[in-house]
Amino acid sequence: MPRIDINGLGINYELLGEEGAPAIAVTPGGRFSMESPGVRELGQAFAAGGRRVLLWDRPNCGASDISFDAESESAMHARTLIDLIHTLKLGPTALAAGSAGSRISLLAAARDPDIISHLAVWWITGGALSLITLAAYYCGDSAIAASRGGMAAVAETPGWADQIKRNPKNRDIILAQNPKTFMETMERWALFYLPKDDTPVPGMNPAEFAKLKMPVIIFRNGESDLSHTPRTTEWVHELIPHSVMADAPWSDDEWNVRSAYAIKHGSGHFAGWPAIASQVLDFIKR
Repeated sequence: MPRIDINGLGINYELLGEEGAPAIAVTPGGRFSMESPGVRELGQAFAAGGRRVLLWDRPNCGASDISFDAESESAMHARTLIDLIHTLKLGPTALAAGSAGSRISLLAAARDPDIISHLAVWWITGGALSLITLAAYYCGDSAIAASRGGMAAVAETPGWADQIKRNPKNRDIILAQNPKTFMETMERWALFYLPKDDTPVPGMNPAEFAKLKMPVIIFRNGESDLSHTPRTTEWVHELIPHSVMADAPWSDDEWNVRSAYAIKHGSGHFAGWPAIASQVLDFIKR
């Protein structure tokens, strides 16, 4: 699998499709890798539609390096995505992503709007319960482990198991952290997710939404989805008035069904994503 150094971090990636074709970057959610079921299949569908497709593992995900040296994990991901697009010389690139990937794509597009040709997002994470849960899941579990057993205990938590398995160097990176500094970082990263009155998306304020002049399609969140609430997509649409709202090609309870499956089998949250390919391709071809 190709690997490249971006800002001192080893980043795992793959390019599909014809070299020189208009590019599209696919970003999964959670801390899941690009090998999660449905992600590669979505990329292959985009490639079959004439696109050069970037699949990648964000820092702290999959086989890429772990790092805690950032103001927030999402900001690090967004910065890495933009620098990866530039380093690979992909040119103006469309971003297609769901769940955490949608947040990263919004942040990246606001960071460097000139290099982003289109934006297609679904399962935008939002809502008080969802964001508070993210702070606990991404930051709280690791901080508690560090407080009780130091960095060796952090390295044994389930949240880092896949990253260490795919890239054994990641265990050494975790063990090298100072526990006190690490806990302070986790507390700072947790604050990033706290709900705010002026934005539905952590890290994005109204001025940053105003930078998104490229064509944007937003797929509505399901009514039963507490992780990605309907109000979140409505609010994002209000902050990007030229954006297009669309219905996703799956049932209202897609996230709940896929999540229940993933709890039993370890993966599968994104298995339905390939179904969205034709709508995204139609949008970015307009």
